[in-house]
Amino acid sequence: MKTIKILNSTMNVPAVVSGCMRFGDFSTRQMEEFIHTALECGINFFDHADIYAGGKSEEVFGSALKESSTIKREDLIIQSKCGIRKGFYDFSKEYILSSVDGILSRLKVDYLDFLLLHRPDALTEPEEVAAAFDELSAKGKVRSFGVSNHNPMQIELLKKCVKQPLVFNQLQFSIPVSNMVAQGLEVNMDSAGSANRDGSVLDYCRLNGITIQAWSPFQKPNWKGCFLDDNENPELNAALNELAEKYNATKTQIATAWILRHPANMQIIAGTTNKDRLKEIAGSCSINLSRQEWYKLYLSAGHILP
Repeated sequence: MKTIKILNSTMNVPAVVSGCMRFGDFSTRQMEEFIHTALECGINFFDHADIYAGGKSEEVFGSALKESSTIKREDLIIQSKCGIRKGFYDFSKEYILSSVDGILSRLKVDYLDFLLLHRPDALTEPEEVAAAFDELSAKGKVRSFGVSNHNPMQIELLKKCVKQPLVFNQLQFSIPVSNMVAQGLEVNMDSAGSANRDGSVLDYCRLNGITIQAWSPFQKPNWKGCFLDDNENPELNAALNELAEKYNATKTQIATAWILRHPANMQIIAGTTNKDRLKEIAGSCSINLSRQEWYKLYLSAGHILP
């Protein structure tokens, strides 16, 4: 498994993260088997959120961790997210603290390695976030912090008061869903890709030592399903097939390698519950696409170069 060094940290982590959104219906045994598979692949990093399956994903993960005689908490990197509530977002100090207590209880652990703020709260008061982070850090409940789906100015607002480094920003990124690349290429144009929809978040994160975690790496725009083997993306799938044959790999592995090839050294969140697919995704880390191949895939998804 390829590892990357977290920017603003001395910690090395696997390039592939196991996303735990869909584990709510797993039994404790199934969850334990999946964790073992992940560890065998070199994936010891698990991404949760308090809203995943209404908390059940964390509960079954916690049960597997507690009941297993072979899985040790100290061998795992556990991340969770908070801030999304039914019908609104909430970054108040009270809610962040109560959410983390709930997360720790469901996961049956004493601390999180990372806590991320899930989606920007329009009513964010950075002083409250800072107070919550200070308390969580002082009590040893959270070791490091980050954000998810935040643009540069929203991060800067938090940094006005937050003392701890924000080490992650979790962002949607795939070959078709790559406006944060397109807007940096189609500069000074009136094309669709030139629209700066995220405040140059890719360059901002690289400049400020924030590691990007790419979620939904196989999704089409507007959450319209997977682009792999999709009739709406024949050129992209043809290019993926060609490179898959060259590298003796699968299209999934080539699509993963495309993200990992970017010099931002992103992590990729693999949200699968299928053990074989997780192994497949993990196998992409040995593929090093050339610059020409990277751009070929980018253009095959319908993007342009000026």
